[in-house]
Amino acid sequence: MSNGIFKDHFSTQSTSYGRFRPEYPEELFGYLAGLGGRELVWDCACGSGQASRGLARYFSKVVATDGSAEQIANAHGPDNVTFAVALADKCPLEDRIADLVTVAQALHWFDLEAFYREVRRVVRPGGYIAVWSYAVTSVTPEIDDAIEELYNGIIGPYWPPERIHVEEGYKRLAFPFRTVAAPDIAMTVLWDFEQLMGYFGSWSAVARYKQDKGHDPLPLVRDRLLSAWGDPAKVREVSWPLMLRVGQVG
Repeated sequence: MSNGIFKDHFSTQSTSYGRFRPEYPEELFGYLAGLGGRELVWDCACGSGQASRGLARYFSKVVATDGSAEQIANAHGPDNVTFAVALADKCPLEDRIADLVTVAQALHWFDLEAFYREVRRVVRPGGYIAVWSYAVTSVTPEIDDAIEELYNGIIGPYWPPERIHVEEGYKRLAFPFRTVAAPDIAMTVLWDFEQLMGYFGSWSAVARYKQDKGHDPLPLVRDRLLSAWGDPAKVREVSWPLMLRVGQVG
């Protein structure tokens, strides 16, 4: 959502988003649970529920919202997670009830002034907000070079301009809360080759390339990636640095 208009970049690949987006590390949720109260967290722009499921292991209740009905339709989590279609500035929660608000990989889409107003309404005094992003994945230098060809070369023009904020960890976006020091946390998964390709297929720029060109860009780099990967059944460690910003709401 930007300037009051919801930009839905993920509905066309919501199924692959739910299947192939990596799960966040346990270290992240343990840290967030240690900030304060653990009764209720609002996971805003939850997508298919990657962060919601992790939060559910530490908080009594998670209210997970997203502006995309397709994303919510593909979301899943345990019984203490409630999923709902809602824009970032129209949370269904009552006033001053949440211990924490989280935004995973989505802050760059928001009307920040309206969202932060809603955060202050929903969060109890002394509660927290945590936002994070992750940019390009890393595997090995040779594989990373092939990923770079895809990311900045083939589909580079199809990334929305807001993508720069993801790559910068939201450092240039307004964050009008008392800053809390956050740890360095890496997100890692063990994937085979097809899982990596499935992840690339969930990228919004891939969907826009398909719409514009009429064909999938992934085959253009598949052979190079596979040559660098080796046996497609081989499992490799795939990693992303998480860039985390945490603030205390007044």
